[in-house]
Amino acid sequence: MHTFLCQHEVRKYSPHPKLSAADLERPAGHLNVLLACLVVAVAAAPQLQQDLQPVVVEDRPVAIVYEEHTDSGDGNFKYAFEADNGIAVDVTGTRGVEGQSNMEGTYRFTLPDGTVAEVRFFADENGYRAESPLIPTPHPLPAHAIEQIRIAEEQREQGITFE
Repeated sequence: MHTFLCQHEVRKYSPHPKLSAADLERPAGHLNVLLACLVVAVAAAPQLQQDLQPVVVEDRPVAIVYEEHTDSGDGNFKYAFEADNGIAVDVTGTRGVEGQSNMEGTYRFTLPDGTVAEVRFFADENGYRAESPLIPTPHPLPAHAIEQIRIAEEQREQGITFE
């Protein structure tokens, strides 16, 4: 976008209609925040240990063997693609109750050991949720803990409280 447009035209053509021409001329502090977050992420990343071997990535062009796009322009869309290296994405979007696009879909890729990883995800008013056997889950509660929870629920139903 060009900042030489008058304020009315900036509002008309800007992807952010509440921005004025003066807002567009100000240096953005977002870059500083982004750089700070990047530095923190790099510093917090796990360090490569001596016994781990780096993954060798193929250095070749990847061909798209399937591709599909549809967009109705009202928040409803669908896109999918598959590459010859096993990466595939399939996403459907629908208009959410607050005007946002809710998304549901899957993506898959091949792990270094040759197994295929697949993740199903949902992104909507309740946030982002992913499902996959590869995502770590907490250990199940032991039987005695489950029994204590059941007893506590019964006591609450009976009106028993502890101070």
